[in-house]
Amino acid sequence: MTKAELTPELQTPMVVEDEWTPPMPPTDLIFDDGEPLESNRHRIAMNVLIAAVHEAFAGRQDYFTGGNMFVYFNSEQARNRDFKGPDFFVALNVDGIKERQGWVIWEEEGRYPNVIVELLSPSTAREDLGHKKDVYEQTFRLPEYFVYDPFAPDSLRGWRLTGPGYEELTKDDRGWLWCNSLGFWLGTWEGTLQQETATWLRFFDADGNLILLPEELAKIERQRAEDERQRAEEALSELEALKARLREKGIDLESL
Repeated sequence: MTKAELTPELQTPMVVEDEWTPPMPPTDLIFDDGEPLESNRHRIAMNVLIAAVHEAFAGRQDYFTGGNMFVYFNSEQARNRDFKGPDFFVALNVDGIKERQGWVIWEEEGRYPNVIVELLSPSTAREDLGHKKDVYEQTFRLPEYFVYDPFAPDSLRGWRLTGPGYEELTKDDRGWLWCNSLGFWLGTWEGTLQQETATWLRFFDADGNLILLPEELAKIERQRAEDERQRAEEALSELEALKARLREKGIDLESL
């Protein structure tokens, strides 16, 4: 739209362009659709990955990790409410202490996640291996994408962005996949977490050591303290036994 104005000097029309204002992104975003995760095992699996990253990156503030959070990446997608967030993701080189309800690309200086893990289920597998994978590859240009079904121990798969698209990763002899972005292995581990025994997806360091969770570290510390207490009691018992034998021989250590 233009306006015609007459200048006092020339009394001739001057065309003045209206100042262009860029469209603003949506502000009425929702961050909770009220739908729970597929199962308790899926919830535990998500929390295990989040906790492991926090433990491995302790002291750092240049990352953000979350799960079951919406990721908004364009206005149309936000208006249509047609995209649910990843089950687990990590974004690197970002403000890790910023408060967030979700991951909103235009509020993150255009930064997308670096790693995403989707926890498959019968109701989500087609979407996670189809449309979502395409969005991660073509729109997010997500460096690394992994999927795992907590009820299917052999289901781990992963892709790495190489040039124009994804290349599927090959498992090593242990059945693990290397995550370049994080510097961790992704592999399976059998055990009990939060009273549920299963084959869990876990992170391992470059040397293959399991990245322990806070509760596992606390358990080790409690066991270490208990071992030290028992050693102290055994040493004291041995000392008392030695004193008793010496007293039988007429030797009083207290007088020495």
